[in-house]
Amino acid sequence: MVRKGESAAPLSGAYKPQLIAQLDTKKGGVNTQVIMSSFKAEKAGEPVQVASANGSTVPLCKRDVEIGDYDPFQHRKLDHPTSDMDTFIHLLKGSLGSGILAMPLAFAHAGLFLGLFCTFAIGIICTYCVHILVKSAHELCRRTKVPSLGFAEVAEAAFLAGPEGFRPWAKFAKASINLFLVIDLLGCCCVYIVFVAKNVKQVVDVYAPEEYTFDIRFYMAAMLPLLIFVNLIRNLKYLSPLSMLANILVATGIGITFYYIFSDLPSLDSQPAYESVTKLPMFFGTAIFALEGIGVVMPLENNMKHPSHFIGCPSVLNIGMFFVVSLYASTGFFGFLKYGDSTEGSITLNLPQDDPLAQSVKLMIAVAIFFTYALQFYVPMEIIWKALKNNFSSASQNFANYAIRIILVFITVVLAILIPNLGGFISLVGAVCLSMLGLIFPATIDLVTFYDDPGMGKYNWRLYKNLFLIFFGLVGFLTGTYVSIFEIIESY
Repeated sequence: MVRKGESAAPLSGAYKPQLIAQLDTKKGGVNTQVIMSSFKAEKAGEPVQVASANGSTVPLCKRDVEIGDYDPFQHRKLDHPTSDMDTFIHLLKGSLGSGILAMPLAFAHAGLFLGLFCTFAIGIICTYCVHILVKSAHELCRRTKVPSLGFAEVAEAAFLAGPEGFRPWAKFAKASINLFLVIDLLGCCCVYIVFVAKNVKQVVDVYAPEEYTFDIRFYMAAMLPLLIFVNLIRNLKYLSPLSMLANILVATGIGITFYYIFSDLPSLDSQPAYESVTKLPMFFGTAIFALEGIGVVMPLENNMKHPSHFIGCPSVLNIGMFFVVSLYASTGFFGFLKYGDSTEGSITLNLPQDDPLAQSVKLMIAVAIFFTYALQFYVPMEIIWKALKNNFSSASQNFANYAIRIILVFITVVLAILIPNLGGFISLVGAVCLSMLGLIFPATIDLVTFYDDPGMGKYNWRLYKNLFLIFFGLVGFLTGTYVSIFEIIESY
């Protein structure tokens, strides 16, 4: 620290922007927006930190430990940290969604054995991308002396601490991840509306007189008042019972669905082992929609009692993703083997239409996904509200919050009505959003974080590895988007 009456020592050394963690009492968390630059004083030979905020510089105390000595895990203050088993259960819960019911359709675009191979390949790649994202987060927490970072904050911190040319893009990187998270989650909400409407329509058409047979868009429009009512609930605590009910209904429904799938299974040669390469983009979009749980990763890791157990070998992530990928692969494999080319966007739509037990499954899944909509809607609403909140006066904020909720729900219903092709919609959301969030962004963050330290490694392996992941994600993004949109257009 520069004492009063003394002149500051000349500053030199590499410019290393970092973030200062400050407690934000209004938001109830850590504010990492104050940028800190680390220099070295030539006279003393000791590092001096100068904080820069709003154009002013303020001398800070010298660091008494090097960045590498800072352990972010020891500085996390958690009221109710989760155990390894708790995190494992939450990981399964966050990854096992309605996407599992679309896996047989994914296999219909790849074939039995090519689909099996590609499912495990995509599962391994997605798991690896989660590994490098969490590893980058740990490294950035050590460098910036912040106990924990969210997904978007990791991107911002990586660009700020990376090569000089990347630093102006820090805010853009954070905003991009938040944008894709919003599009992804609201896109999932649209898929849920189509999903619920299709299952309810199948049940109603069996028991209702012919004159009461309505188009699927009627059911989507009829859901609007109910969706608005449920999504006016602002406290996540009151949504917890709905989440518990949804989990019970999904587990029961999937269990009964497996009963139908394994009844009178045909021989393996009854379905093609592989399909045309031109169909693989649809497989990619559907599979990555089902498998990618990147949105839940950082919140789970940030709340662990032993965060170091999340990645590694063995680890909570590896074991959890092995179960998830295996379950998705078996559902896709046996579901396609059972129903073949007639496989629907949700395997529940293939269940017998005149069987009361099968009809109950469709209703259970429909109710569960309807309640899941409210939970899925919560995160994008929080991101959007945080960005817009300051534009309203304190007196009008409550009204504005409810108005935005109603508008967003209305938009998702309108989009679902416009795009009622369930399979194409699922593939489109997976290709557009999850290829970016699950593949391209983690690879970019890893590249920027370790660009200087420890560098690209022998033969630039880190560079080529991340370029492969980015290229793989871009190919899936472009081809999956094109094929999905083409299929949606053809369905009209």
